[in-house]
Amino acid sequence: MLAGRNDYATVRSDFVWDVPDYFNIGVDVCDKWADDPDRLALMYRRRDGSRRDYSFAQLKRLSNRFANVMRRHGIRRGDRVGILLPQSPETAVAHIATYKMGGIAVPLFTLFGVEALEYRLGNCAAKALVTDQEGARKIAEIRDLLPALEYVYVIDGAPDGCFDFKALSAEASDEFEPVKTRADEPALIIYTSGTTGQPKGALHAHRVLLGHLPGVEMSHDFFPQDGDVMWTPADWAWIGGLLDVLLPAWHHGKPVVAHRFEKFSAEAAFELIAEYGVRNTFLPPTALKMMRAAGDDVAAKFKCNIRSIASGGETLGAELLDWGRRVFGVTINEFYGQTECNMIVSSCQSIMAPKPGVMGRPVPGHNVAVIDIHGNVLPIGEMGKIAVKAPDPVMFLEYWRNPDATRDKYIGEWLLTGDIGQFDEDGYIRFVGRDDDLISSAGYRIGPGEIEDCLIGHPAVRMAGVIGKPDEQRGQIVKAFIVLVDGFAQSPELEAEIRNFVKTRLAAHEYPREIAFMEQLPMTTTGKVVRRALRDIA
Repeated sequence: MLAGRNDYATVRSDFVWDVPDYFNIGVDVCDKWADDPDRLALMYRRRDGSRRDYSFAQLKRLSNRFANVMRRHGIRRGDRVGILLPQSPETAVAHIATYKMGGIAVPLFTLFGVEALEYRLGNCAAKALVTDQEGARKIAEIRDLLPALEYVYVIDGAPDGCFDFKALSAEASDEFEPVKTRADEPALIIYTSGTTGQPKGALHAHRVLLGHLPGVEMSHDFFPQDGDVMWTPADWAWIGGLLDVLLPAWHHGKPVVAHRFEKFSAEAAFELIAEYGVRNTFLPPTALKMMRAAGDDVAAKFKCNIRSIASGGETLGAELLDWGRRVFGVTINEFYGQTECNMIVSSCQSIMAPKPGVMGRPVPGHNVAVIDIHGNVLPIGEMGKIAVKAPDPVMFLEYWRNPDATRDKYIGEWLLTGDIGQFDEDGYIRFVGRDDDLISSAGYRIGPGEIEDCLIGHPAVRMAGVIGKPDEQRGQIVKAFIVLVDGFAQSPELEAEIRNFVKTRLAAHEYPREIAFMEQLPMTTTGKVVRRALRDIA
């Protein structure tokens, strides 16, 4: 959608949105490329290191079959379909099939525990779920608490009460007529953590993919180009993996590498990039820091031919940018956004000088401003709320069944990102900080409210407050302040038990890496934990 030019001002002034009345993500990212039987879509590296490639034509047939399976089971337009899988061909097939049949996909992180899954699947009233044996075991614990969940499809054999994804798909027809969806029709719910209470489901329309394209193209120096191959270690359950990499690459008919790291390591990342000829990658700041920390000797072992690196989640310093130039020969392009309104700011080495400590400039097509509490646009250099003007193709429709939270997200026609920043004289935006309590850890945005709710479910915990503590490698780590129930005493064993309690019930990236025990927590007169005071003593 972007036209390559020599300067940012021209690219921005020449940009025009092209969003049709009718648009379907599944058709766009798969079926439109399937007439060429040899066009490569996915390079899948299995856990054992072996490789299997998939063409767009193969993905069309596979997704058509699964769409027919779901249709035969009575899943209809607007029904929610959970997808609890890592990066894999089946994950992609489930997404494409859901979009083509007019369903609403609900991506779920494989490290979620039973409480996190119960809330999300229950909140959206998912009618179906696609998962593996590991996910099915979790669901079995909470199945009785999910009355809307009628069908659980398992990709590696079906336990009792579940359906065999591959066997049923093999029996189904590979002919399917996609539903003609409007561009503004719901397609996707991605749950985003909030600072109080449970996570909120950001409901996106099919047009969200088109809204992402300018930011993806800009952060990858005018993607696509001949020979481009995309990869990210970010899970496809998150907007960074799904809508910053997988779906935009397929919109442009470019191949994507898929692989599930059991645990991310710098050497494994360098090896994958070299082996699969990855040219374009989204690497969260924590991944970049780990790769840099591994040393230049590790990088030198592998012949990487990177054309572009994008990164987002926190600003990168001059040292990390210098490392990227030295090791890969490119300037890492920073971008900015959030689940509700993503890829709205970016840098682009092709048309603008990088500035360490700033996020970049507004992506063409997005009206980004710094405003005050009344919605007035502030002058250059003045600090305020980073906001995006509605309407915007990348902007969410609403928080699922949460009109109050949706209303609070806006001041007039401005959507609030929840961040504080300022414009400089060259039109770059500098991120100053959060104006709420979200925690940014290793590329994940974590809401303290859900963790606090989980903690007080432990029999030893009377009250809990959670904050993000600065950490050199992860950006922030989760730290919990806990008041114990009478009769319990602080001990290393209890700390370990509490950490594991959160890890198994919510997610491995959300457990508190540090725990402090207190006699009482700082509270407001209305009984809310004062997290600002906790940060002061962290």
